[in-house]
Amino acid sequence: MSLRIRMARAGTKKRPFYHIVVADSRSPRDGRFIERIGYFNPLLPKDQADRLSFDLEKAKAWIAKGAAPSDRILRFLDEAGVLKREARNNPERALPRKERKAIAEQKAKEAAEAKSKAAAAAKAKAAAAKAG
Repeated sequence: MSLRIRMARAGTKKRPFYHIVVADSRSPRDGRFIERIGYFNPLLPKDQADRLSFDLEKAKAWIAKGAAPSDRILRFLDEAGVLKREARNNPERALPRKERKAIAEQKAKEAAEAKSKAAAAAKAKAAAAKAG
């Protein structure tokens, strides 16, 4: 039996509210679970304390028993300092668009300079061969 720490949706239409639960990975998202260890209310502002609440000790205990956290729960645990989230697969995509654009322009400029230097060197070599 593979255990997951994940969110089960509650609340009404267009008013989501999530329970943080420990469940068998084969059970449905909103279906059977083993234990409820907290909740997450995404409608509240990020600085409000009631937005996220879950028992870190229970989460640690379930992780020790082999439960794997989902991506979102892993983010919560990383913010709490319980688990460390792995680095992103593509660190270049993690840069803001403006920075990526500036880096691409710099590389294009360097490539153009290298091409012009190579052309000048080839021209000088041809001139030396013609004169010599």
